[in-house]
Amino acid sequence: MANEIWTIKRCLEWTKEYLAERGEEHPRLSAEWLLCAATGLARIDLYMRMDEALDATQLETMHAAVVRRAKGEPLQYITGSTQFRMIDVACAPGVLIPRPETEMLVEEVLNYLDTEVLSPEAAARQRVELPWNDEVEQARKAEAALADERATAERRAANLTAAEEAALGSDVLGSRAYAEELADREAEEAAAHAAEADAMEAPEPELDEYGIAIEGDDQETTSAQNATEPAPTEPRIARVLEVGCGTGCISLSLAWERRGHVTCTATDIEPRAIDLATKNRDALGLTADEVAFSLTNLVSSVPREEWGTFDVLVSNPPYIPTDVMRSLPHEVKDFEPDLALEGGADGLDIFRRLLNAAPYMLRAGGLFACELYEGALDAAAELCRQAGLSDVHIVRDLTDRPRIVRAVVTEPKQRQ
Repeated sequence: MANEIWTIKRCLEWTKEYLAERGEEHPRLSAEWLLCAATGLARIDLYMRMDEALDATQLETMHAAVVRRAKGEPLQYITGSTQFRMIDVACAPGVLIPRPETEMLVEEVLNYLDTEVLSPEAAARQRVELPWNDEVEQARKAEAALADERATAERRAANLTAAEEAALGSDVLGSRAYAEELADREAEEAAAHAAEADAMEAPEPELDEYGIAIEGDDQETTSAQNATEPAPTEPRIARVLEVGCGTGCISLSLAWERRGHVTCTATDIEPRAIDLATKNRDALGLTADEVAFSLTNLVSSVPREEWGTFDVLVSNPPYIPTDVMRSLPHEVKDFEPDLALEGGADGLDIFRRLLNAAPYMLRAGGLFACELYEGALDAAAELCRQAGLSDVHIVRDLTDRPRIVRAVVTEPKQRQ
């Protein structure tokens, strides 16, 4: 075997069959992931270089990876990374692997920040304009329809005689008169745009208390007085507190997607999680001022002077009920950390502590948002109401299961 030539194609096919025989649910996809990690190639490159031979180091790496996967170890631990929303995050044993459901938790926080905290201009600058955005698409279609309409009218009008125009009657689309109307409309629009541009360039005259324009020295005096008035304040930076950060994927995504408008304080009780989250932050080029990680139990390390200053308290806490832990898939139960999974008898042990902390950590109107076990959402929502939080909502995940509870703190508390 050592002297045989193993091409990418041969290795891919052999790995797929080997994993399939051992119960792998998606053997080809797993084989591709492992080969990408061993060779440093993107998935598409594998298929462009099928006849390329693996070297000894790549074969050794691939062999070790296949053995680990056959034993059920998660792919993310073997390859060392995964994608989360717009960023890549490093993964390592001892730290919970990010899930797609948690991407929705980030989305809930971003929606809140965009509508309740950040200025519309700041939020708009940060959002990526997607090609399927309804407003953009409708405008594009309207513009295209008008262009088609104009071209049709001009084409038909050019070939029509006066008699033919009269015979068309109400069919204005094919008339020369309609083509002229379109031209007039375009001219009017152009003139209106020019007038707006001139108005923007020309400074508006200063008016006195009676509405009369001020000229000369008087205008200069008024301008000087206006110059002493305070300038408009910049939109404030949103503050997010995350508890149980793991890889850091939530805080890092928030800071990355609203860079310059959001800062995060993130805590975890597991040293390996803090080390890994810091590594992920550095890889993204974010600073400690943008995302600060702290090794602590829940919110214990948050300075007293920062209580009541956060706009959001967000968490993906341990939430699997104790009885359910025994029925988890092998690759979760036997490889991912219990500390990041088990949430007590009903899955709400840590949630209750976070709910108790929320009114002390958040300002009035601040958002409290948690990802939880699907069978615990109704109970969690009721606990939020009993605690005096308002605007309590349950959000369903991509499989239409209840997954996130979100609520608003209306009456912050101050610990005596």
